[in-house]
Amino acid sequence: MLRKLVLFDIDGTLLRMSSINRQILIDALREIYGTEGSAGTHDFSGRMDGSIIYEVLGHSGLEERQIAEKFDAVKQSYIRRFCRQTRLEDVTLMAGVRELLDALALRSDLLLGLLTGNFEASGRHKLKLPGIDHYFPFGAFADDAFHRNDLPPVAVERALRITGKKFSGKDIVIIGDTVHDITCARALQAHSIAVATGNVPMDELRENTPGCLFENLTRTQSVIHSILNP
Repeated sequence: MLRKLVLFDIDGTLLRMSSINRQILIDALREIYGTEGSAGTHDFSGRMDGSIIYEVLGHSGLEERQIAEKFDAVKQSYIRRFCRQTRLEDVTLMAGVRELLDALALRSDLLLGLLTGNFEASGRHKLKLPGIDHYFPFGAFADDAFHRNDLPPVAVERALRITGKKFSGKDIVIIGDTVHDITCARALQAHSIAVATGNVPMDELRENTPGCLFENLTRTQSVIHSILNP
């Protein structure tokens, strides 16, 4: 019997990408808009791919209307470039991730999914490279919303379609490396597990009161205990 819906962030939580990710976005922005705006220095942590595009181009003086006119084109350019150019050596799995996913996949009481600021096609490619995409039959992505707090209801609805079960409250577990992950869990009164493997210091994560906080995901049984006992 399913007990928990467990939703993982990608970047900073499951894996880390090399700097090629930022360069690919810069190249796509230059191709479509003629400028990369502030993409060279912008903090991408915990943000949605779609909103990042608007934010970095807004810093170059483009109006929202101008950005919107070519948004689909730049999204497709970014995804096409990303899937063509990135390789396995551009991906580093976070410590303990494969062992944790293997252990979770053996359990029939958990449903795994993604909750990420990535566009689905590029996010899936990141997971396929090190061979962990198959753990996640569904997810909520940047294609679905511009704000991370809008993603948990999307994931819950998709889980309902797959399983017939409506997950709510602490039966939903969101695992991520930024304050944005903690905040979006709170929006649904879900259980948040923060992990300090991204760019946010452990003290800052702790100040935002996640349900549980880990330095990394190497303590497999402790993480599973936190998932099952919020």
